[in-house]
Amino acid sequence: MASETFDRPAVSTVADPAPLGLGAFALTTFVLSAHNAGWAPDIVWIGLAIFYGGLAQLLAGMWEFRNKNVFGATAFATYGGFWLSLGSFVIIASLTKLGEGLNVDDSLGWFLLGFTIFNSYMLLISALVNKAVFGVFLTLEITEILLTVGFMQADADIIKWGGYVGVVTAAVAWYASAAGVANSLSESPILPVGAPIWTEPGARSRSPRIHRHGAQAT
Repeated sequence: MASETFDRPAVSTVADPAPLGLGAFALTTFVLSAHNAGWAPDIVWIGLAIFYGGLAQLLAGMWEFRNKNVFGATAFATYGGFWLSLGSFVIIASLTKLGEGLNVDDSLGWFLLGFTIFNSYMLLISALVNKAVFGVFLTLEITEILLTVGFMQADADIIKWGGYVGVVTAAVAWYASAAGVANSLSESPILPVGAPIWTEPGARSRSPRIHRHGAQAT
């Protein structure tokens, strides 16, 4: 079922918000990464950052709180805030006096460094979820490191590589989103997401439904 995407309890008071959150993250990441790679125009990603990657992902995080899923809530709400703050920063830096004389590249480098630190521990924790989610955080980690270095050094080539890996990140997130939607429609998994990479011996027990699907998806 889709509930395995972020490994929450089987009984939920709302529909699984993970496919929405992953889809919002994937599409916004794809468009911005296409711009960083030199393929897409600049301004096209800002509306997505505010309304889809930002607002929709933030809502997914709030619904994950309702589902008592700490990992999903933290991930979606944080990256919803990431997109809202990034879009707002670019608008303020470009259209207001606050942006006059601002070193935008260096500012973006520090901004991305902070989220790279957050993503680093979420990457380790995602190994307890499943391979698809771990793949999202792993490719995102590489993307953020490249972009942090690229913007801090104002190196266009490194930024382009960050864009290339960002497109891969979007593809992995889209797959995880599609798996959540497809698997919610079937008693057995349609698209495999893989078992957890790291299984803690003392971890709390999973529901039989989630455990069964995780085993089949391996």
